[in-house]
Amino acid sequence: MTDTPDLMERNEGVELEIENPILSALDLSDDAEMQARLGGLHPADFSDYFEELTDAQREALVERAPGSITGELLAELEDDIVEDVLPLLEPELIADALTDLDNDDVTQIIEEMDDAQRIQVLGAMDAGDRAEVEASLAFDDETIGRLMQRAFVSAPEFWTVGDTIDHMREAGGELPDVFHNIYIVDPMLRPIGYVTLSRLMRSPRDATLASLMELKLVTIDESQDQEEAAYLFEKYHLVSAPVVNAAGRIVGMMTVDDIIDIIQDENKEDILGLAGVSAAGVADTAVETVRSRAPWLLINLGTAILASIVIARFDYAIEQLVALAVLMPIVASMGGNAGTQALTVAVRGLAERDLTKATALRAIRREGLSAAIIGLIFAVALALIAFVWFGDVQLAVVAFVAMIINHVAAGLAGILIPLGLKRAGADPAVSSSVFVTTVTDVVGFAAFLGLAAAVLL
Repeated sequence: MTDTPDLMERNEGVELEIENPILSALDLSDDAEMQARLGGLHPADFSDYFEELTDAQREALVERAPGSITGELLAELEDDIVEDVLPLLEPELIADALTDLDNDDVTQIIEEMDDAQRIQVLGAMDAGDRAEVEASLAFDDETIGRLMQRAFVSAPEFWTVGDTIDHMREAGGELPDVFHNIYIVDPMLRPIGYVTLSRLMRSPRDATLASLMELKLVTIDESQDQEEAAYLFEKYHLVSAPVVNAAGRIVGMMTVDDIIDIIQDENKEDILGLAGVSAAGVADTAVETVRSRAPWLLINLGTAILASIVIARFDYAIEQLVALAVLMPIVASMGGNAGTQALTVAVRGLAERDLTKATALRAIRREGLSAAIIGLIFAVALALIAFVWFGDVQLAVVAFVAMIINHVAAGLAGILIPLGLKRAGADPAVSSSVFVTTVTDVVGFAAFLGLAAAVLL
């Protein structure tokens, strides 16, 4: 079937890129009409369009329609955008916008304020909300105490289903907006089990919570690192979990939507760390980007000089046999790629807790053996290339042995270096790649040129 002429003419005018509805709204002369149009956008979509605006366009939007900057929008925006937008808003407007958000989202937004604005916004908040935010800010960054929701539903085990439902109806606005479990607590407010909402609603009103509750309860300590909590959610397939203090009393809860955000943040951090860079936000300047990347490149310059010193030690060999200059980058490059592969697997294994003290030795043996086998395969290929290219059997043998040595060194470095850094308390995702690259370059050049000097000259 073919398009009709009029349809084809219409298709020719179709824009592949969707027009930003915020810019269209800003073109309207009536502020009330503009506010109404923006109010129809979902906060997640609004945030995407908002991040595309220039600073001047954002200022114009805030000036004409400050009510469009809702708490839901602020919670969806990237941190660097929130940091730029907050100074444009009045403290009372921010406090009002944060009223409908969960405690964890409020805390994240408050974190982006400078001290003066934070004091003003907290002063404009309800006393109870302000106390909750201040309690969250008392915890270290990236700990569960700062990220948890302080609203939760708990009940004693002797309550019936009817008691629990009646209590939740009476509590009304004090309940969290979304929750999945009712946590059963003892007289000391320590969680001892839970009842899912679905099971509660299917049970008769006279059934006791003790007869319905699940006893396999996983709790999270309020001082625990967010990455550890994400691991527990993944390991035990949790939808929510109670948060307890040092005395074991329940003080909040974590839900799976919060954990998904943590997992995404941690994965992004690890991926960027492997490259030695930080995230470049849409609002970052070139100077900020340079400042975050230059230090690692400076370290890389130092390791490159170390590899060059190794080459310089064998300059006489390169002068006498030009073929060495042709082949030595191949040996170093292949070793570097092999080391990166082993490093990526090791860092991922450490992040997912698959690589532990119990499994480390087996993983080291596996990487060493696989590196030797892969090195043997490509050593044969490089030796054949060297022989066909230069017609020198001894040169082919040197390339063969050097390739195997560098592959084995790369494979072992790729797993031993992140394990060592983890044991030393450093983040292997951030600092391993520089050391692995140094090992593969230095060993590759030293093995190839050293063997060449001994055998060929």
